Amino acid sequence: MSVTGGRLTTHVLDTMHGCPASGMRIELFRFDPVTGEALRVREVVTNGDGRVDGPVVQPGDLLAGRYELVFHAGDYFRLRGVTLPEPSFLETVPVRFGIADGDAHYHVPLLLSPWAYSTYRGS
Repeated sequence: MSVTGGRLTTHVLDTMHGCPASGMRIELFRFDPVTGEALRVREVVTNGDGRVDGPVVQPGDLLAGRYELVFHAGDYFRLRGVTLPEPSFLETVPVRFGIADGDAHYHVPLLLSPWAYSTYRGS
């Protein structure tokens, strides 16, 4: 059985502790193409592998357009017992990206520490 329609997935790696970022809250927003308003689509939490249980956007529901994943880094590190300055350097990490092909798979991973992050389009 083949899956039709694109999907959006993500995962987070905690580079400070050298492990998957389990229990991180992530919000997904889609920008209205007319007004530019950010519309909240979904909120998810990473599992023990630093991944979301299933796609953030299911096959067939991914539309072309502008999106933003907001990773709640400060909350995650505080839950891990990390002492952060006030205000923290990276409280949230917003990653804005475009979906050009709603039938493709877009994977947006995040490598994260309290002081730095990196992202890319994965596979």
